[in-house]
Amino acid sequence: MKAYFSFFLITFLVFFTTLDSYSQEIDEQDTTNNGILLNKERSASIMLHTLGYGVGYRFGKNKNYFVRRIIEFDLLEMKAPNQEKTYNDNFINPKYFFFGKLNNLYILRAGMGQQHMMNRKPYWGGVEVRYFYSGGLSLGLAKPVYLYISYYRSDLVIFATKTEKFDPAKNYPVTTPDYTYDIYGRAPVFKGFNEIKPYPGLYAKAGFTFDFGALNDRVKSLETGVIVDSYFKGVPVMAYTDPYRLFVTAYLSFSFGKRFN
Repeated sequence: MKAYFSFFLITFLVFFTTLDSYSQEIDEQDTTNNGILLNKERSASIMLHTLGYGVGYRFGKNKNYFVRRIIEFDLLEMKAPNQEKTYNDNFINPKYFFFGKLNNLYILRAGMGQQHMMNRKPYWGGVEVRYFYSGGLSLGLAKPVYLYISYYRSDLVIFATKTEKFDPAKNYPVTTPDYTYDIYGRAPVFKGFNEIKPYPGLYAKAGFTFDFGALNDRVKSLETGVIVDSYFKGVPVMAYTDPYRLFVTAYLSFSFGKRFN
């Protein structure tokens, strides 16, 4: 992933230097034959990335015909790279859970950047391609993971089930003189929201946008790129591993919205 990200940045810098000079040369040319230029844009997006999913909102305003300034917001779930879904075979119809997971991590991003046109959309339709870069604040929200812990006697009859945080110091199942208790499965996702801890940081994003909408006043596009989220303090997501201070993800998103003046 690090090699891929370095290659992407080098490629991006080449595009940036060449296309920026190109846009300056033709910025003064008449662009009325490309239709009415709508200066503002609002869009929402659905995102899939290599460690989860999310949603986004973006506001754009044209600096000129070829450059658009953007303000963006993302809300997403970030999984740990090494988490694996599992079931406890000691129970009938158990719920799934992620063994060793301490916190669910949600990320809220707010930032700004620019989009640069690489090619215009022909008047009969087609695809407009832009490269972009953005960055800003990344706030990690760590919510404790709760599990269903079932208590049973030697006859395997469950007499109690409680919701408890995962305790990495326990070697499940735990047997006492009176009963045994073990992980039954994942507790409801909303359990623990009142215990969320914030982890501030920064993010950087770069990629390409492919606008294939047929109407000039409508946004319909695909976007792909790479995002780096970095936190000032490590986020404890999984037990038995160091807290995460850096997440590098690739993503694909679909955006829809409108353009206006």
